[in-house]
Amino acid sequence: MPATIRIVTAEEARAAIADLCEVLSDCVNGGASVGFMLPYEPEDAVGYWNEIADAVEKGGIILAVAEVDGKIVGTVQVGLASKPNQPHRGDLMKLLVHRSARGLGLSRRLMEVVEAEAARRGRTLLVLDTATGSDAEKIYPRFGWSQVGVIPDYAMWPEGGFCGTTLFYKRVG
Repeated sequence: MPATIRIVTAEEARAAIADLCEVLSDCVNGGASVGFMLPYEPEDAVGYWNEIADAVEKGGIILAVAEVDGKIVGTVQVGLASKPNQPHRGDLMKLLVHRSARGLGLSRRLMEVVEAEAARRGRTLLVLDTATGSDAEKIYPRFGWSQVGVIPDYAMWPEGGFCGTTLFYKRVG
């Protein structure tokens, strides 16, 4: 299955809300601790993705998607720090790949594209946090990210119960 990875505009994000909602819902229902609790259906994500599209339009977020056969099956974002003392920094957020599309190398490709775009927009440092003990935590070192530490009981798993968060950073550009 050949995949296309690309940065999308706010208009393209709005046109793809149904696919983006499906990806987010699938990941949350698969146990991803990305800020949402179970039960979580695709329609529950509409407001979230509308907010992201608005932020893309205002220049505050870079949104990348992975498409297979014209359908979005993965996504990742970089929030561009807006504080005057952080014009060089971005926050990597919500690397999501639908369970049906895992194993195709989409996470790595999404990361490469969004990191390059962040660097193109003047960011030299990216940071992220991910649930400690999750599958996601294992992939970031393979993508060249450095672990900083762990904060216990930082958030909750979608089904309940506390989870720690592991902090990472990567210099880009």
